[in-house]
Amino acid sequence: MRALNIKLWRDLWNLRSQVVTIALVVAIGVGGFVGLFSVHASLLQARDDFYRSHHLADVFVSLKRAPLALRDRLAAVDGVAEVKTGLVFDAQIDLGDPGAPVTGRFVALDLRRVYQGTQGLNAVQLREGRWPEVGSTLEAVVSESFARARGLHPGDSARAVLNGRLQPVRIVGLAISPEYVFAGSGGAPDEHSFGIWWVQAQRLSELLDLQGAFNQAALRLHDGASEPAVLAALDRLLEPYGSLGAVARRDQLSARVVDDELDQLQVMGTVLPSIFLAVAMFILNGVLARQVATQRAQIASLKALGYGDAAIGWHYIELAMIVSGLGVVAGLALSGVIGRLMLGLYEPVFRFDALAYETTLPLVAVAMAVSVLAAALGTWSAIRAVVRLRPAQAMQPPAPPRYRRTLAERLAPGGRVSARLLMILRDVENRPWRSAFTVGGVAMAMALQIAGAFWLDAIAYIVDMQFRQVQPGNVLLSFQPQAADNVTVDLRRLPGVLQAEGYRSEAVRVRLGTRVQDASVTGLMPQSRLLRVVDAHSGEVALPDDGIVLSSLLARSVGAQVGDTVTVEFRLGHRERVQLPVAAVVHTLMGQQAWMALPALHRATRDGAGLSDAALLVDDAAMPAFWAAIKATPRVAAVFDKTSVQRAFDERTSYNMGAFSAILTVFAIAMAVGITYNAARIALSERAWDLASLRVLGMTRGEVSVLLLGQLAVELLLALPLGMLAGRGLAELLMALMSSDNIDFPVVIAPATYAWAAIIVLAAGAASALLVRRRVDRFDLVAVLKVRE
Repeated sequence: MRALNIKLWRDLWNLRSQVVTIALVVAIGVGGFVGLFSVHASLLQARDDFYRSHHLADVFVSLKRAPLALRDRLAAVDGVAEVKTGLVFDAQIDLGDPGAPVTGRFVALDLRRVYQGTQGLNAVQLREGRWPEVGSTLEAVVSESFARARGLHPGDSARAVLNGRLQPVRIVGLAISPEYVFAGSGGAPDEHSFGIWWVQAQRLSELLDLQGAFNQAALRLHDGASEPAVLAALDRLLEPYGSLGAVARRDQLSARVVDDELDQLQVMGTVLPSIFLAVAMFILNGVLARQVATQRAQIASLKALGYGDAAIGWHYIELAMIVSGLGVVAGLALSGVIGRLMLGLYEPVFRFDALAYETTLPLVAVAMAVSVLAAALGTWSAIRAVVRLRPAQAMQPPAPPRYRRTLAERLAPGGRVSARLLMILRDVENRPWRSAFTVGGVAMAMALQIAGAFWLDAIAYIVDMQFRQVQPGNVLLSFQPQAADNVTVDLRRLPGVLQAEGYRSEAVRVRLGTRVQDASVTGLMPQSRLLRVVDAHSGEVALPDDGIVLSSLLARSVGAQVGDTVTVEFRLGHRERVQLPVAAVVHTLMGQQAWMALPALHRATRDGAGLSDAALLVDDAAMPAFWAAIKATPRVAAVFDKTSVQRAFDERTSYNMGAFSAILTVFAIAMAVGITYNAARIALSERAWDLASLRVLGMTRGEVSVLLLGQLAVELLLALPLGMLAGRGLAELLMALMSSDNIDFPVVIAPATYAWAAIIVLAAGAASALLVRRRVDRFDLVAVLKVRE
């Protein structure tokens, strides 16, 4: 076998440029697979360790007010192992700057258990500073993510409106908690305008006049306990106390966002590397098939000398395995770069106790096995050709392809096509599988570029939809308790207010048959202009005088369609249960939402008129005076400043999505270069004798290059529309796999994204063409013409 080994290394050296490009594509696939899954595994391990060490609860309940004596009844529920009750209150906070106030969630902290090290469920971990102490000034430990976003440090002071009274608060530490990895109001995380403030429990109960009561409970279940049965029992027990419904951990805001992020990362780690490995398989097939074709005489000689089909077949398998092995080795090194880069993007978002990048041996083994399988599949047709080749047959030159009239010839006026174009088109059309592999591979490279860049288009669409169409106003206010309907008259008197509209939001449970979903319903004034119901496909939707409008996500959850009658259970107030017809289903981007006309909502609740929120349009020039007035209004519990929230959102998403898009762009370029370069090299090896003959007959280097590279140009042009379609399909596949019950992001691809993807692919093709053109220029005509085909 020594002769075959020598031949193997000679073949590798002769194919070195193609080996490098194939190995590069394999390396990107392996690097992406191992890197992204290692990040996923690292985040998953960090999450599980954080949840376990800090005792994240299994069930969460929010309610209006319940006596502490009820705690024992909660603990007695079948399946409940541990109960922790506490107080939570959202309040407006003035950070001392001229900008908008922020919303703080004040959470009771039992200092006695903190100092004893027995916090129990949802334990808070101090990251900087110290714990609060009892004194004349209210002290707080603030969530680390919020403090970093707002530039807060221990020693800073703020003022909070607690129970209608302005209360100074001193920040003494920064902390994290498994309950609030992500925090926000309205069902979406918001680290810039919403923070968690842990304060001493007894002091908070006094400030809120809630001594001897609780409004939040967390529970741990016994192993094997029936979660649905426990949730149902808790709802029955807590219904008289204004419960909003018990929710399992997976439905709690922070845990749900963490799970969604991890699921999306897993999808990316599966789909994108698979594309690279599939492309590598196709390239290997083309290279080795051509290698077998050019080595017919050598294979015949080896068989005549006694080498069997298995030995010769294994020789070519070894060639593929070495190429794949080089790609695996480079990919494992690349995976560390990709993984640490991605982990760096996630680290500021996931504030776990510890976060370290690790690659496991099973993951490496899977990557190697997949790469070997891809290489084996890529060489299968070439191996079959080796086995079928008989020595006597192989000694003869291969039969030339049967050239037929091409489609262009048949469609051209008079059937006349220039000789150069005819040579190019015949070579493309009469080698359909090779051309299809090239076109398909380039199309997938273009699709990958589009799939990486379209996120920025989708985010721009979301910003336009949520911040401009749904909410033309620039300020939202929440009242605690509800305000009278005429509060908008007072709001219009505030500095800079141009328009003010009130609305009402209520927590509800929507039923249809056996399907149930917790949601919120918003009652809007007729002809509301500052907060609107907008369908992503058809635009603004007018609310009916009676009936209810459901978001597409909510309608899908309960299986409702227009014309159905749903049961709506209000979770607070008189807790009315009403039957309402579904007047419309609106395609929205996120959230389990419903809408009604405000008068209809008042009638349904049967507890009188009232407003929970207001939307305002404020003159930008008057903002400082407006915010000063709002900070002096005790009834305003929470504030949403569209400008600052949008700015923070744009900064965060543009950086993360920009980095992700840049990575995929580099990978797409590498894939396109690998495909086009190998296609051009294969074409050169097949047509070297013909091209050399044309040179001898008087054609220039440029004319010969046009005949060779014209084929590549045709394949690139064919790949462009297919790449656009594949990019759209890949984007839709990713969105379908990443969608959840609360998110339905659109697939929006701007024309500029398609154009840039096409430019990148064409540039990669041009670079490959230049590399091959240099080889044409260095042709040794005598040596090429001596080659026996």
